[in-house]
Amino acid sequence: MSVVNSLQKIDSWPVDNAAAAVVSADGEVLGTAGDQDRRFPLASVTKLLSAYTVLIALDEGALELDQPAGPEGSTVRHLLAHSGGYDFGERTVRYTPGTRRLYSNAGFEVLGEKLEEATGIAFAEYMREGLLVPLGMAATALEGSPAAGAVSTVADLSRFAAELQSPVLTDPGRLEEASQVVFPGLAGVLPGFGRQKENDWGLGFEIRDHKSPHWTGTNSSPKTFGHFGQSGTFLWVDPDAQAAAVCLTDRDFGPWAAEAWPPFTDAVLAELAGR
Repeated sequence: MSVVNSLQKIDSWPVDNAAAAVVSADGEVLGTAGDQDRRFPLASVTKLLSAYTVLIALDEGALELDQPAGPEGSTVRHLLAHSGGYDFGERTVRYTPGTRRLYSNAGFEVLGEKLEEATGIAFAEYMREGLLVPLGMAATALEGSPAAGAVSTVADLSRFAAELQSPVLTDPGRLEEASQVVFPGLAGVLPGFGRQKENDWGLGFEIRDHKSPHWTGTNSSPKTFGHFGQSGTFLWVDPDAQAAAVCLTDRDFGPWAAEAWPPFTDAVLAELAGR
């Protein structure tokens, strides 16, 4: 059974263009809405692709989680988990690594450079060869920063959403580790949703846990992981629901998204539960 009814909610959103899809744990596309092949800027949803590229590099031995990267005392693990101490956009050190969750584009850019130094391959090319080509994501490209510079389509990200549920490009245990909380109990600000006493994050994946407010649904399981982007985009995986959702729009994140996305997600989950 499809989940087309809930997906149609995007038609009422105050955007010019939107597309969405829901993908089951076995890779079946359960429903779509909008142009699946329209390319959208991903903004910070890029971090999911970049984090997965790093996981592949870890499997291949190009990097190690606990090798130094970034500020003194910081490691690859710290940077993936936004706890390396960097400022949001600058390489200014604001906190001692591991003491606070400070969401940082700078940290992901340093990760990209670290992988380039280790392999002699440009990060965008490493992503293309290791992730995009094997999954058939021909419309996706990293055109800028590893933190926010990718463009993609819902069709391509549906393939990626399937990989995030049944991995073939990385060890399943590696992905399980990446989607669990790293450095638990760290406070910080969830961009767009304010300070969180426990701003939980995995290895590049934001963890739903018990954050409130949040961009996923009120009925999303605490295990839900994913990311949203400033360009009005998101991808979440809910292991309890055994499904993932992708949504791309052409309107920047703002109050409209904070209001529209949680009920959209709850509607998708309700329809999934009724299958």
